[in-house]
Amino acid sequence: MNSDFMDALTTLEKDKGIEKEVILEAIEAALISGYKRNFNQAQNVRVDINRENGSIRVFARKQVVEEVFDARLEISEDAAKEINPNFEVDDIVEIEVTPKDFGRIAAQTAKQVVTQRVREAERGIIYSDFIDREEDIMTGIVQRQDNRFIYVDLGKVEALLPLGEQMPNETYKHNDRIKAYITKVEKTTKGPQILISRTHPGLLKRLFELEVPEIYDGTVEIKSVSREAGDRSKIAVHAEDPEVDPVGSCVGPKGQRVQTIVDELKGEKIDIVRWSEDPVEYVANALSPSKVLEVNVDEEEKMTQVIVPDYQLSLAIGKRGQNARLAAKLTGWKIDIKSQSEAEELGLYHPDEALEEVEADDPDDPVEEPVTDEQTE
Repeated sequence: MNSDFMDALTTLEKDKGIEKEVILEAIEAALISGYKRNFNQAQNVRVDINRENGSIRVFARKQVVEEVFDARLEISEDAAKEINPNFEVDDIVEIEVTPKDFGRIAAQTAKQVVTQRVREAERGIIYSDFIDREEDIMTGIVQRQDNRFIYVDLGKVEALLPLGEQMPNETYKHNDRIKAYITKVEKTTKGPQILISRTHPGLLKRLFELEVPEIYDGTVEIKSVSREAGDRSKIAVHAEDPEVDPVGSCVGPKGQRVQTIVDELKGEKIDIVRWSEDPVEYVANALSPSKVLEVNVDEEEKMTQVIVPDYQLSLAIGKRGQNARLAAKLTGWKIDIKSQSEAEELGLYHPDEALEEVEADDPDDPVEEPVTDEQTE
């Protein structure tokens, strides 16, 4: 090795962020193994690389003893004092033993160490970059696929999109650009492994953060998300400022904001509902686009009984129970839906009493109905 090699390490430190001293220490450790393997396995040695010119020297380290039993590891006190009169028993004496052809071994070892360290450093940098992006979304380009994964290029690394995390209404072709949610970043012997998803509810949340400035700056808060990927989703939003309409902010002018997200999710329908501390109001909103007549709450069982008009029953339940299922996931409440006529037969709903309550209110104050995003219907 020479001064050019040292300059190359300096450049490597600037470009790759690998400390020059770390590489030199690794080369010295590797050269110790190389020396023992090729010259003297039993000897205790130290390798020193000159930090200025790159020259390499090998020193045998021997302990000063009164009586020598192993000349490879020990030196007599008299012999040590010939080197330096200050040496005493138990001191360590270093004697240069650099072989004449050690340069060839050193060059080969240095190349291997540098290559390995660069690879490790690059993997470490990639891992550090992506561990901070766990639970975030990134845009990638589809590269290839097999029966287990779709491989997506995220720039510095290839991410894995498992079969179970792919949307059922999507097909993926080479060079397709897709947005995906990073679910897990792991260290492996082959470098960082990044798992991504197109079905995770977090993807929907992050897409809204990207498209809705009010969510990004905290004016509007996403309280909950429930999702059946590729088919339908519900998202509950809230704004502390009463003058801010959280649902309108997410829908956007002429529905543009939510439509951008719908397009990204290949037509997945999205219901945007207003969150409320009151479970009666929250559950009623969550069942949109269905109208709700009454919500009875059982706090102990964390259960609600919802009564809807007869003609709204199928809409409230949804296709294969989807609307009710998503509303239950969104609110965290179990939801039992009954039609008005069934509730009246069971004595659970009395329309006359409900009418009296409405008449007792200010007739000029309209009853607020659940808000829904009609643009995604």
